[in-house]
Amino acid sequence: MGSDRAGNDRGGILRAFADRLFPPVFPPAGDGGGGAARPHGLVPPLLVVLTFVSGLVDAVSYLGLDHVFVANMTGNVALLGFALAGDRELSGAASILALAAFLLGAWAAGRLRRSGAGGGKGLFGPLVAVQAVLVAGAFAVSVTGGGQLLLVGLLALGMGLQNAVVHRLSVPDLTTTVVTRTLTGLAVDSWGPASVRRVVSVVALLCGALCGGLLTLNHGSRWALLAALVLLAWVAALGLRGAGSGPEPGPEPAGT
Repeated sequence: MGSDRAGNDRGGILRAFADRLFPPVFPPAGDGGGGAARPHGLVPPLLVVLTFVSGLVDAVSYLGLDHVFVANMTGNVALLGFALAGDRELSGAASILALAAFLLGAWAAGRLRRSGAGGGKGLFGPLVAVQAVLVAGAFAVSVTGGGQLLLVGLLALGMGLQNAVVHRLSVPDLTTTVVTRTLTGLAVDSWGPASVRRVVSVVALLCGALCGGLLTLNHGSRWALLAALVLLAWVAALGLRGAGSGPEPGPEPAGT
């Protein structure tokens, strides 16, 4: 009974966060409908957690490996250009591997979608679980002192899976990796619910990078990977239990 109450409390926190990111819109009075539905269910808060994870793994790959990004492919393409231009501190091979592994992960997730294995919402939990397994593999490699390129490949493959399922979900302003357009929208558009989502997205990525950087620089990359693994396992568990499976009914309007 205590565990059920704890689960309900966690669900209440996620619902409150989801309603802050996407405020429910109630039908006009007299339509006979109930409370408004949450169009994205509990997915938005989970995407914020994945954004934090993106910052963690990029801190590991950039600070602890070969100065390469495994989540932010825009930056990775630029780093590849710098490496090809002759910057000896950058690894062109690591950048190419990260790009190839990222594309492979995205392609594999896309194949699952096209083969009728379920839509983006149905794949959310399973693909995040696979990503958690890949990060667990990267953690094991870091503990045993394995090669850096293997770490880059595993992390980039997992981020490709993550980005593919997020792309299919099409939740506005929560891409989990790219903040350039998010910042542009924040500067250009009038303040509103979308602005809240954009601020949260940017802050989540910043905090993930900060925490990942502190852990990597002071304690080694394995601790940042362990933090990413725990968060991914939690998100995957919620997704497999249906938190990412579809819209949920919102709260009843006041006074009903």
